Amino acid sequence: MSDAEAAPIVAVVGATASGKTGLALDLAERLDGEIVNTDAMALYRGMDIGTAKPTPAEQARVPHHLLDRLTVREPATVAEFQGWARAAIADVRGRGRTPFLVGGSALYTRAVVDRFEFPGTNPVVRARLEGDLARSGTAAMHARLAVVDAQAAARIEPDNGRRIVRALEVVEITGRPFSASLPAMEHADPRTVQIGVDIDRATLHDRVEERVRAMFEAGFVDEVRRLLDEGLAEGRTAARAIGYPEVAAYLQGELTLDEARERMVTATRRFVRRQDAWFRKDPRIVWVRWDDPARVDRAIDAVRKIGRAQPA
Repeated sequence: MSDAEAAPIVAVVGATASGKTGLALDLAERLDGEIVNTDAMALYRGMDIGTAKPTPAEQARVPHHLLDRLTVREPATVAEFQGWARAAIADVRGRGRTPFLVGGSALYTRAVVDRFEFPGTNPVVRARLEGDLARSGTAAMHARLAVVDAQAAARIEPDNGRRIVRALEVVEITGRPFSASLPAMEHADPRTVQIGVDIDRATLHDRVEERVRAMFEAGFVDEVRRLLDEGLAEGRTAARAIGYPEVAAYLQGELTLDEARERMVTATRRFVRRQDAWFRKDPRIVWVRWDDPARVDRAIDAVRKIGRAQPA
């Protein structure tokens, strides 16, 4: 199949709780598509409620890829995910169907749809920096990053030790800022369209609170308890998923249930602000209102324009 004949790649992006999953399912059904997960935490088996993973009923509507790929003990890297996702996209397109990328992890989505070559790694440098992190803590290491790469430090949360270490490693082994290695805003495949779900902040905050409430009612505490028995606390990636550390603290007697729930709401709202800021910087995204009755048709029009824009 030539590039001009291949189905478009459609990424449905936007903040957590904005309605991406529902829109993607509707689009995939209308356009003979399959869904490729781009949420870092939905890669993990058993992390169902807290990640708002598509339900069995939703997964039955259209085929899904890259769900339940890892155990909670295994790390996930953007570089490895890029390979998995691009292979899944090629498989879907090779069968004449349309891949729909859906998930809230902006970097994971950009790594798949944009031109993004990953710097190498150096185990000796990485081990030394991880030792520094263990001794000094995330705040000190974030301050250290700010000195050598202020742009990267501004993009990385001060408590995200793993990304801070990676940024410092890249700076040391390449001699260039980590921010220089972030994806270029250029689609790797020109037959790519990004559909953004537009929602106002007040409504989104209300939806976040309702989603968290529903998660606790659905058995989120039991899910975390089970995953802790499976090694969640030792997982370098899974243990950082929003809500899981808060509930783990409750189970250890460090927080009340109400405190854990409220901290999860606060962390999710903080996260959706970062998501929105990231996506709003991308002028290529076609935005549709979350409550627009014609949002599916508007999104389909954007997808079909990609086909018409390609040479015959």
